[in-house]
Amino acid sequence: MELLSNYPVVVQIPVAWGEMDALQHVNNAVYFKYFETARIEYFMRIKLLDELELAKVGPVLGETSCRYKRPVTFPDTLFVGAKVVALQASHFVMEYEIASQTHNTITTKGAATVVMFDFQRQAKAELSQDLRDAIKVLEAQA
Repeated sequence: MELLSNYPVVVQIPVAWGEMDALQHVNNAVYFKYFETARIEYFMRIKLLDELELAKVGPVLGETSCRYKRPVTFPDTLFVGAKVVALQASHFVMEYEIASQTHNTITTKGAATVVMFDFQRQAKAELSQDLRDAIKVLEAQA
């Protein structure tokens, strides 16, 4: 979708009837599930989950936020873009945008701080050079 052309990862998600609340629009908490779907696709493309399996170092959310710009209702198809906008020693910041196919506009914006965590030591870990390189390669495709 053209609205998300500056995102290296875009996933398509149909709005489900059951995601709507009593006010007949998608419940606010569901947007975090949409962001998660795009984030996991991003992780798969940079092979972050492989690193988790091998080194027992993986991502945890340190912070996440959502800004609602326009309600979404059923039926609709959403396109969720994900990108990394900042790399630090032990974390990176992702941004998301959700575009409605029905309205051809951005409905929602979000962000997350993803912290690398060593599950054996129970402590923050640094991003590996391989992970940094994979992020840079994927971001260059946007």
